[in-house]
Amino acid sequence: MIPKSVFLILTISLFSCNMKADEDSENTTVAITEEIGDGHELATFGNGCFWCTEAIFQQLEGVSKVESAYAGGEVKNPSYKEVSSGSTGHAEVLRVVFDPKVISYTELLEVFFSTHDPTTLNRQGADVGTQYRSAIFYHNEEQKKTAEAMIEALEEENIFDDPIVTEITALNNYYPAEDYHQNYYNNNKTQGYCRAVINPKLEKFKKQYKDKLKKG
Repeated sequence: MIPKSVFLILTISLFSCNMKADEDSENTTVAITEEIGDGHELATFGNGCFWCTEAIFQQLEGVSKVESAYAGGEVKNPSYKEVSSGSTGHAEVLRVVFDPKVISYTELLEVFFSTHDPTTLNRQGADVGTQYRSAIFYHNEEQKKTAEAMIEALEEENIFDDPIVTEITALNNYYPAEDYHQNYYNNNKTQGYCRAVINPKLEKFKKQYKDKLKKG
């Protein structure tokens, strides 16, 4: 389990994506068929703005793919504009393809809980709405039990000052986000939002997780 000091440092500095640009386009993305690879697994998390959180999980050794998407809503194949309105019930999520021999699901959960605020209901910093809710969308019963155990341990150790409100639910109604959301930080490093918001978050994250980062 990550020490309380690490959680406090990261959650104070990483949970808000409140300068998110006002962008939209038609959702013409065809569902991405991911070749998971032999022995690889999937994890899906909702932890606020996926532009920021995608960039974080991409840095981890053992993670081969991160996809920005929408999940947990009622509307079929929603657009970013629809999800951003809060009317579809979807959360902005990340689908992480990972090698459990290199990085475990538990370790991914530790990164998840230390890089957003799991105590604010339907909110991350100035980003407000159900689309920014803290959520774990599990792919099997083992993931569900691991997530429940993690929350129980965090609560017992009083890692956060307020109760954890993270939703734990089976993955449902999953749709990849539009193409321009994918690999957003790497494709837009010189954009103002990336320099002002994502860069500082990444630097703090790298200092805390330097032993888990990809080499080179």
